[in-house]
Amino acid sequence: MKSGFWPLFIGCIGVVYGDIGTSPLYAFREAMLAAGAAHAGVQRADVIGILSLILWSLMIIVTLKYVVILLRADNDGEGGTLSLMALAQRAIGRHSTTVFLLGVTGASLFFGDSMITPAISVLSAVEGLKLVTPAFTPYVLAITIGIIIGLFLVQKRGTAAVAAFFGPIMMLWFALLAYGGLRHISDDPQILQAINPIYAVRFLAQNGSLGVIALGSVFLAVTGAEALYADMGHFSRKPIQLAWIVLVFPSLALNYLGQGALVLADKDALENPFFLLFPDWALLSMVILATVATIIASQAVITGAYSLSRQAIQLGLLPRLDVRHTSEEQEGQIYLPQINLMLLMGVLFLVVLFGSSDKLATAYGIAVTGTMVVTACLAFIVVWRRWRWHWLAAALLIAPFLAIDLVFLGANLVKIFEGGYVPLSIGIFFMICMWTWMRGTKILREKVRKDDIPLTELIDMLSRKPPQTVKGTAIFLTGDPESAPPALMHSLKHYKVLHEKNVMLTVVNSNAPRVADENRIRIEPINDQFMRVFMTFGYMDDPNVPHALAQCRKMGWRFDIMSTSFFVSRRTLKVARNHAMPMWQDQLFIRLAQNATDASSYFHIPTGRVVEIGAQVSV
Repeated sequence: MKSGFWPLFIGCIGVVYGDIGTSPLYAFREAMLAAGAAHAGVQRADVIGILSLILWSLMIIVTLKYVVILLRADNDGEGGTLSLMALAQRAIGRHSTTVFLLGVTGASLFFGDSMITPAISVLSAVEGLKLVTPAFTPYVLAITIGIIIGLFLVQKRGTAAVAAFFGPIMMLWFALLAYGGLRHISDDPQILQAINPIYAVRFLAQNGSLGVIALGSVFLAVTGAEALYADMGHFSRKPIQLAWIVLVFPSLALNYLGQGALVLADKDALENPFFLLFPDWALLSMVILATVATIIASQAVITGAYSLSRQAIQLGLLPRLDVRHTSEEQEGQIYLPQINLMLLMGVLFLVVLFGSSDKLATAYGIAVTGTMVVTACLAFIVVWRRWRWHWLAAALLIAPFLAIDLVFLGANLVKIFEGGYVPLSIGIFFMICMWTWMRGTKILREKVRKDDIPLTELIDMLSRKPPQTVKGTAIFLTGDPESAPPALMHSLKHYKVLHEKNVMLTVVNSNAPRVADENRIRIEPINDQFMRVFMTFGYMDDPNVPHALAQCRKMGWRFDIMSTSFFVSRRTLKVARNHAMPMWQDQLFIRLAQNATDASSYFHIPTGRVVEIGAQVSV
């Protein structure tokens, strides 16, 4: 049962919109500096042009592309690059290598964004302490590190608990964004000209290459849009859409307009236009609230990374990891300890490496724009094949968004040597991990299959020369239902006994997010002693094997877990003399396999009912 609408509405403001909601801290300032304001001074045309670019980027990319279109391209309620990839594959009706590569690329780049966003968000807020008093300057880095560690430590409490605390704070934050902007729009009412898109076009036309560089910083205003889509499974579509329309977008627009008017009235305010929107007596309070808001901002990409990781595991792109459910009401709210630790280490590394939000801003944007390009390409396939639009109509709908995404990507690529290589490196690392895991598991499966005995052949041998039979049921987990599981072979070899009932259990991963209970189980009897059971889970389902087996009673199989033993094969991998992959890739695959969660924990099998039988396999 899902939570009510309004708790989800408040929660999504705290989690989904945390990232984009803190962009005013740095986006306008960085865009102005990129346009040369630090050298040529503040020019009226530049201020209005950059603000027009920011406002129309929010309107086109966030409102139209994500809130109106992509939130409708959900995969049974789930969003994100891999959900869109699975939806596109189903729409095509076959496996497409191009679609698959697009999905993996987008997912890998999102992991890069998941590390950079917390780093730049928290740093930019804590740096506001320097405006209160320069005495804080030496401690900015240490305070940032402490806050980030605390943020990742509370993740285990779950998204629901975090959202319940963060939601009201972010509602206050957006109200103050609007208030701060409204206070200063009257400083120079001509700033309202920025609402006209002609000023955005004119700025780009008149500034040439400098305008393209500034466009890369303008994109900072829309970072967080991809997390909006990835977090849909946590909060559902309608609360996210309503929150953007009635609160988030109006507050952001007013704040950016206020910053522009302030800078036109006082050119020195460009040093930190966001905090200078507020009176001196409120400065310390706003710095503290901004710090809290940026902590919340990080939550959007962190929860998005959890969802993306679970999807990748179920789709066979990553090894099994510990997935913990943190809400009894909302299925999508999960916590992955290993991913949490990895993100924490990555964020701390980036904070120490760059040291300031200005330097981090050069690294920001490439990962997000790359993911947005991928999302647009996949969205075209979904609109064309799944929504059954004519291909030309689908192209006319998606092409403008794709063109804008490509322009932003090009603008950010010019920063690749200034720091943009960092998110690209993170993305490439995850792509290599996914590619290695898929390739390694395929090689391992083929190698093991060569040595396996067909199950039907083994059953014939046992019928001619039956071993000692013991009471109870043995369930053998196997990925190949046609072959005798290694655990069964070792059991016969060492124990020389066979159970009364022997079940070959194969867990099948579906491209659908969830599989209905009535479609979960398929039973294939072989003879009185042997049967095959196929158990299907969606990539957002919790693969709880004992719970699913309980459904077998409805299908005539009287299953009693207390008289059942689960046999699991545990393989120890080592590098073969004639290895099929390069040595470095073999070593990476083995390391990934070593860090995988064991099958009994992943499938929620009671440890007291599990028998693990090991074997060495060379890859």
